[in-house]
Amino acid sequence: MTQTQEPRHALELPQVQPLDEHNRELVGNVHPADWPAPEPARRYNLVVVGAGTAGLVAAAGAAGLGARVALVERDLLGGDCLNVGCVPSKALIRCARASVEVRDAADFGVRVPEGARPDFGLVMERMRKLRARISHHDSAARFRDLGIDVFFGEGRFTAPDALEVGGRTLRFARACIATGARAAHPSTPGLAEVGYLTNETVFSLTKLPRRLAVLGGGPIGCELAQAFARFGAEVTLLETAAQILIREDREAAAVVERTLAADGVRLVTAATIREVERGDGTKRIRLDAGGESRRLEVDEILVAVGRAPNVEGLGLETVGVAFDPKTGVRVDDRLRTTNKRIFAAGDICAT
Repeated sequence: MTQTQEPRHALELPQVQPLDEHNRELVGNVHPADWPAPEPARRYNLVVVGAGTAGLVAAAGAAGLGARVALVERDLLGGDCLNVGCVPSKALIRCARASVEVRDAADFGVRVPEGARPDFGLVMERMRKLRARISHHDSAARFRDLGIDVFFGEGRFTAPDALEVGGRTLRFARACIATGARAAHPSTPGLAEVGYLTNETVFSLTKLPRRLAVLGGGPIGCELAQAFARFGAEVTLLETAAQILIREDREAAAVVERTLAADGVRLVTAATIREVERGDGTKRIRLDAGGESRRLEVDEILVAVGRAPNVEGLGLETVGVAFDPKTGVRVDDRLRTTNKRIFAAGDICAT
């Protein structure tokens, strides 16, 4: 978003497609098109940049203690959790579990009509409906009613005690950086040209891909691979390491591997993806695994290879906040950055 206070319309926010009644309700709550920019206070006790889980909690907590608070968000209030993370993914997972219960109903003496299967379009509509219903908890109006000044736009630090948003300067005694993280984008040759999904776009689907490749065997990749397989897609999960869930014990990862396989997910570990190219109405992945070269043809590719901190464009260099573009903002045990006026919370913090 450019340095302007004019909010972006939902059509410019890919994570809120399609623009049905549910997504219109969502956007009306968390990025209303007609939101009036507040007149900045002379000085804020706290300015929070980023309105995901960490930012909203910080803003509401400080306001509840009587502080004068400003909240700055460039996209959608609620951040990943509401819009492209916890809420939509768990809505899909619940439907996927219901699909398995129907599939296995005969094992429990329940007769299900032959041919009963998930309707992916209805699954996704249910997700959008639930997300919209929850969105009022994170709405701009709710936080305004808590006494917080809500600004939409790109926030950038311009002085040790000042942040600019939409041409307005917000002076502060303390600030909190809570801009979170985004899906990491691999540099695999051809991938960007062919196109791919991430957690930021996969929840905009309305039609089930017949064949889906999932790149990355972490928690996000595993849970979405299983869900889409349970909905009826042919899913192949590709992981560069020798096992999925590399931060977990081998025994625990093996349990998940067996469960994924039972749901029809094809697991390919120790895989090196060489190239992605466009085929005749398909996407072709060339990879090495098991000592041989392979080709995989799919309809969609979902990338889940990690997260990258949102540190760009904040002006951190100008206010003495140390950060690494790969790991995030450096904080101490009190979440204080190298600028003692400025704190950081959530996924933006270096680990």
